[in-house]
Amino acid sequence: MNSTFTRRQFLGTTLTGALAGSAWAARGADVPGPRKLKLGLIGSGWYGMVDVQAAFKVGGVEVIAICDVDTQHLEESAAKIESAQGKRPLTFKRHEDLLRVEELEAVIIATPPHWHALQFIAALERGLDVYCEKPLAYDLREGRAMVEAARQSGRIIQIGFQRRQSPAIRQVRQYLAEGKAGRIVQVEAQINYQAGMRDTTPQPSPATLDWDLWCGPAPKLPYSPQVGHFAWRLEKEYGHGHLVDWGIHLIDGARWVMGATSPQVVQAAGGNFHFKQEITTPDTLTVQWQFPECLLTWRHRIWGAEEFAPEVNNGIFFYGEKQTVFVTDDRWIAIPRGKGKERQVHEAKADLGVLHMAEFLEAVRTRTQPGCTTEDGYRSTAAVQLGAIAYETGSKVHWDAGAELIRENPAAARLLKREYRAPWRHPG
Repeated sequence: MNSTFTRRQFLGTTLTGALAGSAWAARGADVPGPRKLKLGLIGSGWYGMVDVQAAFKVGGVEVIAICDVDTQHLEESAAKIESAQGKRPLTFKRHEDLLRVEELEAVIIATPPHWHALQFIAALERGLDVYCEKPLAYDLREGRAMVEAARQSGRIIQIGFQRRQSPAIRQVRQYLAEGKAGRIVQVEAQINYQAGMRDTTPQPSPATLDWDLWCGPAPKLPYSPQVGHFAWRLEKEYGHGHLVDWGIHLIDGARWVMGATSPQVVQAAGGNFHFKQEITTPDTLTVQWQFPECLLTWRHRIWGAEEFAPEVNNGIFFYGEKQTVFVTDDRWIAIPRGKGKERQVHEAKADLGVLHMAEFLEAVRTRTQPGCTTEDGYRSTAAVQLGAIAYETGSKVHWDAGAELIRENPAAARLLKREYRAPWRHPG
């Protein structure tokens, strides 16, 4: 490494600063150390600005250009960034124009996933390093094209699986690797919560929003607040539902802890039993993946009823022959088998977004790849997409990971790739 800090020292310093509670608006402008990296932001809405906030907390960056198809997002975000760093970024509507800014060194991609593939590949072709939010892509063929583009580019890439930075998840990974829970027989991940619904009535899009360009290569649905900003996560054509949007974090965490590769068989069952016609993805869902390394099950219920055991509503259970281990973002619990055994509770708090961004920015400076490769991000994305395919077709999906094909199930196989809306062209 070329840095005067080791990776452990760098991340430790970052975490200490993040937890000290200093305002992020004061962090971007005056940070000692090497020259500032020049960043661009593609998608300057809610989570794009969360990522920028994380970058400012880490320090040593200047955001020189941002783009968004909503002029209100652009104006509000540009003003916040100017307040933070003392200089207003250039603003663009299209990512192609942003990528022409000569001084750029890296970009953050925080658009909805149906845009990720085209923007990711274009940024790599421009010779930039990339921080891309999860899921990696909307469909599996996009994801494979992104993996190949990353391999050929040689650029530094970080995929937004922030929970890989969780001290709790890392401690559980080590704990299970040491065999303290015994052989892991089954893994279960879940989240239960109350999703907020917006107006589902078709209506003109806001004057500030270019809805046609927002939809881009995806189908152009009639606009409503329930399929627009933020709420797109529960729309099948854009976010693909709660499993793909949120469940992917815990599925990636479970895969990483277990060292699991790709599933061989996937089954799913669920439906819209509460929201009914309000959303196009299931409000209640169970998915089961048979990995060579373990059996993994996901469950979500996004219409409430989380009150029975709120302490385990968001997390992963590892059922071992000696112990059951539960982990969530900031704590983990080991429970020995047998009646009356004492639970071992471990608190492990951290600012995961800041740590993940810190790892990326350090990697950009030292030219060493971060821990979550594009290939690994693709595997987690493929797992949840196969779960969505199993649900949508009501069938058992047999996945040939070597050939990347669904065997003996034409209806499911057709969903591996979605045709793009003209004039955009699918990269896969």
